[in-house]
Amino acid sequence: MTAINSPLKIIFAGTPSFAATALAALLMQRFSVVAVLTQPDRPAGRGMQLTASPIKQLALAHNLPVLQPTSLRSAETQQELAGFSADVMVVAAYGLILPLALLQLPRYGCLNIHASLLPRWRGAAPIQRAILAGDDQTGVTIMQMDAGLDTGNMLLNKSCSIASHDTAQTLHEKLALLGSEAIVETLHLLEQGRLKPTPQDDDKATYATKLNKEEASIHWSDSATQVLRAVRAYNPSPIARAVLESTPIKIWKASPRYDLSGEAGVVLSIEKNGIIVACGQGALCLEVLQRQNARVLPAMEFMQGFLVRVGDRFVATT
Repeated sequence: MTAINSPLKIIFAGTPSFAATALAALLMQRFSVVAVLTQPDRPAGRGMQLTASPIKQLALAHNLPVLQPTSLRSAETQQELAGFSADVMVVAAYGLILPLALLQLPRYGCLNIHASLLPRWRGAAPIQRAILAGDDQTGVTIMQMDAGLDTGNMLLNKSCSIASHDTAQTLHEKLALLGSEAIVETLHLLEQGRLKPTPQDDDKATYATKLNKEEASIHWSDSATQVLRAVRAYNPSPIARAVLESTPIKIWKASPRYDLSGEAGVVLSIEKNGIIVACGQGALCLEVLQRQNARVLPAMEFMQGFLVRVGDRFVATT
């Protein structure tokens, strides 16, 4: 690949804050972002008013053309994108499938910022699945997109550790920054003609299926380690949940108490920093909780408005 002398012309496709971090990084470079693709505005907040995505808000603040098609399969949309004569498209958590014709449209194809060290955790929820699996390391991969599900050649990756206290939210923030660094570095290598694509080893692939609310129901017969992973992985969404004496409860934060044991799901004690609940092995201290349609509260404040007693029982939601 030969070096590129003029600034890269980039179409950026993304929707949430993860993508906005990357777009902001590109806008600080000498690249030319010629257009931005993002999902249509969605109802959000208590009033469910139509709200622009973080990417759209950032793009409009920089006077960039914004396209919000509901599908990329129409000839009209593809012709409009072709009119930008982009060198490359950068894709980050966009949310729409790119048809093959679009993958082949830019001169250098489409590059995806994926929040895992491929081929581990291909798919929709790599951050949460890494925490649930107990991985101690993850990262981001810049990948040349092809017709498969996160199967394209790897162009660059960067790794980071998963701390024992990381939630999906905090790990998301780490990887958003790492991804922004990685895509800037990758595009500079592309300009210099120094990219070296590496095929993925399909035999080592694992899949990060999309989360659903049902799996966030806590099974107290699991070990404290497994339950704590669930609490961390499902924060900030869909939030780990259980039922305490017929009252649905969301569990936002917990810490392990491996020195304690008892009947799974039973409240063992009430301590200064939380409610101690037995698991299949060990116990958890539930530190931040929420009742339905109520505020998220530290355990001590939560118990000022809701009586919790030793011997009360948590069960899985139905």
